Amino acid sequence: MKTITRHTAITLLLAGAQALVTTSALAATGTAETMLLSHLADAQKTLVATEQSIANQRQRLSQQLNTLEREVLALREKTAVARRLEDEKTLSLSQLETRLDSWQSQQVYQQNLLHRFLQQHNPSTDINPTTATIAEQLAAVSNVSAQLEQRFSPTWRNNTLVMSNGKMASVPTLAIGPVTWYWNEASNQAGFASSQSSNQSNGQNSTLHIDAVLGSSESDLISELRTQPAGQIVFDPTLHRALVRQQQTESLLEHVIKGGLWVIPILLFALFALSIALVKVAQLWRLPKLVRFTPTAIESVLSNTKSPLAAQVKGMQKTLLTIGANSATPRQRDDQLFMQLQDDKHKLERWIGAIAITAAVSPLLGLLGTVSGMIETFKMMTLFGSGDPEVVSGGIAQALVTTELGLVVAIPALILNALLSRRAKSYYNELESFAILISKSDEQNTTAPTVSVQEKPKAKPSSQTPASALADNAAELGAPA
Repeated sequence: MKTITRHTAITLLLAGAQALVTTSALAATGTAETMLLSHLADAQKTLVATEQSIANQRQRLSQQLNTLEREVLALREKTAVARRLEDEKTLSLSQLETRLDSWQSQQVYQQNLLHRFLQQHNPSTDINPTTATIAEQLAAVSNVSAQLEQRFSPTWRNNTLVMSNGKMASVPTLAIGPVTWYWNEASNQAGFASSQSSNQSNGQNSTLHIDAVLGSSESDLISELRTQPAGQIVFDPTLHRALVRQQQTESLLEHVIKGGLWVIPILLFALFALSIALVKVAQLWRLPKLVRFTPTAIESVLSNTKSPLAAQVKGMQKTLLTIGANSATPRQRDDQLFMQLQDDKHKLERWIGAIAITAAVSPLLGLLGTVSGMIETFKMMTLFGSGDPEVVSGGIAQALVTTELGLVVAIPALILNALLSRRAKSYYNELESFAILISKSDEQNTTAPTVSVQEKPKAKPSSQTPASALADNAAELGAPA
């Protein structure tokens, strides 16, 4: 293409030179201009024709170049295929074994996925993932899919239902997804049911048991739905667990019986403590109110036990006052007062300690019952496994009943023991203060305070008298002297 262009340029130059020569030769003539224009027109036509030829040749060469490029790409693809085939031929035996192992692992993984899916949706399947083919497992998956589609289709079907009395009956059921309703024509009652065992394989009916019973208004809606193509239906978003929880009400006796054998001693201790508490409450709260005396008043009452002030004294305080008035000597009076206070203390505090024992023993008995229940639960788990959560949770719930009952008995017993002990101790302290006041009443006969203060050490004997022992005991208990 470059040669043609140069040749054309040389031709044009020669034509131009010839035209100039001709023009100069014919300058003298009148036709010189006409000839020059004619040569220029011819040169222009030749140039246009040459350019058109160049364009045609360029287009043809471009098409040839594109064709050659496509051929090169095709040859490259063939070369890559040939090289790949050559590489496959040159692979070692270990590489082929590695690739085969990976393919086999993928196959086992796919079979396990299919088997797990079948076990989740149809546990009764007997397909072995190691021996069954992919076609057999896919056929089983298709069967499960068909069963799921049938479950989602709202159609009434007859299934075997285990009634609440233990009898089995064939009743119409409506299954939508995981929820199943039943209708019992004999009792005109509807409710929720669930599969008792996974026997729903290959389109066979499964055995159902009652989970929850609906009320009369909800049962009427289920009855209307059986005769009409459309209607309302009761649905529990918790898959009837909330309704079951609401209907599972147990009495106090049933709850206590769950504790087993160790409930009996706990209840006996509770009855024992309650009886003592009732008796002690009646005894302590029926005690007469103590009358408070001043030293001067106690001296007048001791000298005249028939006075109106002495008539107000009753009960244990009256006994102490009688001892103080009828004793011959101060020593005899103090001994009798001390013995009477010990007897009154025994009467006030009698059997209160048994309530404290009940408060301490009841939690221990509850803990013993819990440990026994947990041992029984572990035995059940050993026999039946821990796959069923009801085996574990039910046993633990029953075991904790004894702990609950032990705490229920211990807490009130502890409170009653504290209240009764405080009441008995307070009443005894007042009696002891009154006895000390009687014991020191003879000291009020002294006329001069200085004499009584100075002569008191001289009158004190070498050995401790019952009156001083009574005073020391009151000081230790914190009673007023």
